[in-house]
Amino acid sequence: MSAKLSVEWINPFIEATEEILETVAMITPKRGQLMLKKDSSVEYDVSGVIGITGEAVGSIAVSFPRKVALKIVSNFTGEEVVGIDADTADAIGEITNMIAGRAKKIFSDKGIKLKISVPNVVIGKNHTIASPKGTPTIVIPFESEEGKFAIQVSLVPNTSEG
Repeated sequence: MSAKLSVEWINPFIEATEEILETVAMITPKRGQLMLKKDSSVEYDVSGVIGITGEAVGSIAVSFPRKVALKIVSNFTGEEVVGIDADTADAIGEITNMIAGRAKKIFSDKGIKLKISVPNVVIGKNHTIASPKGTPTIVIPFESEEGKFAIQVSLVPNTSEG
């Protein structure tokens, strides 16, 4: 099986991102044009990252500019958040976990079994998120009333399963 990422591996993450952010952060994300990522740099300031194993292996990252991250966390917690601290990072991790968990459920409903890791949150301008060699990364940009953000999906079918 080639390391090709097809639409059926991407759509559950798009659907989960839209659903979770509308529900918990009261924003309406609009998906932009998907693109293949060329390097490991991230254009935004805060990323929640979750590893995926099972019938597919890889990761998902949800990346926000600082301003958008603060607004989303403010909406999520019901309190105005003005800085990126441990609590803000925890909230971004929890939102990332909810998105990955929702996508996992969508996959499960299609008979695809995945496991997700505990989220890690990376903070800082020009941080990097590396994908395993040979694993393509698709970036899905979103626009919302609070600003732009993106998810990136690095996922390939696990040829060692079953």
